[in-house]
Order: sequence, then C-alpha cells, then structure tokens
Amino acid sequence: MATATADPITLKLDRMFTAVDSDGDGFADWSDFQRIVDRFLTGYGIAKEDRRARALTAGYQMYWLELLRHADGKDRLSREQFIETHRLASVDTSRFNLVEGLSHAVFDVMDSDGDNGIGRSEFQQYLTVWGIAHPDAVDTFDRLDLDGDGCVSRQEFLRATREFHYSSDLNAPGSLLFGPIAE
Repeated sequence: MATATADPITLKLDRMFTAVDSDGDGFADWSDFQRIVDRFLTGYGIAKEDRRARALTAGYQMYWLELLRHADGKDRLSREQFIETHRLASVDTSRFNLVEGLSHAVFDVMDSDGDNGIGRSEFQQYLTVWGIAHPDAVDTFDRLDLDGDGCVSRQEFLRATREFHYSSDLNAPGSLLFGPIAE
C-alpha cells in the first residue's frame, strides 16, 4: 500500500515546529517563542532595550497571537495544531501579515552591522540561533543571495520567507531556511 506524501508546505512547517518547540515537550506555547527571541538577542549581542529587540519581541508576540486566533481557544499547540494554525494565519492578512511583518524584525536583528544586508557570518549566526547544523545549511546562503553580491538583501530575505510559506518547491532557496527537507 502506498503512503501519501505530505504536501511541501506541511513538510516545511513540520520542520519549523521542531525548531520552535524549544523545550521539546511536543507543544508550541509563548515560552517557546520567548526563548527564540532570547536566543536571537544573545546570539546577535543585542540588549533587550534596543529597538530591534523590542521590534522582534513585538513581532513574535503578534505572530503568536495570530496563531492563537486560529486555534479555537487553545493556549498551546501540538505539532498538528501548529501546522494548521500557521497555514491559516499565513494566508489571513486581515490583522497582521505573519509572513512579512515578523520577517522585517528578524532581518533587522540578523543585519548586525547595519549595512542593510545579511552577510555570510550573520547568516551563520542565524543557523546557530535556530540550531541548524545540517552540513549543507551554509550553502543555503549562496542560494538566498540571488544577485550574487555576497549579501542577502532585505528583498531577497522577504522573498525567501514568502517561498518558505507559499512555495511547493522544496528546493527553492526560501524552502531551505530551516535546513534541507528530504521528501
């Protein structure tokens, strides 16, 4: 009997859930997202009072609230609930554009030298923040740098986050933001 292959978006969101569930309890809740914010701030050496830290925290709070808005009263989400609510929230931009709103805040943190681009070492730090250790993960940087200028611009990063959330191509650069996904 043949097994059904999960659709590509589900595969990517499944990978994302593994990264988000920072305490490994099988659920995503606000404390997981707070730990992600803290890892970003520690990893990039940003004080909690910094405007980028406040924007990142607010972005993740809005992201979490959007997931909860689609969660039928739940305050923590299983893997399946996370995937379902994330899919709903990523296409419902009536209140907060989950895909692009948070991406700007993440980009501003990743751009630690303020040159309006993410260099290779800044991207390497992103991989460390998320605990992505796949040997090909650093090669993702070259795929995200569409114009080959040695940095990932804000536009290239936003395109990548859109690809992660909406593209069915598992080999698209943005599909690799949480590491390669084997089908």
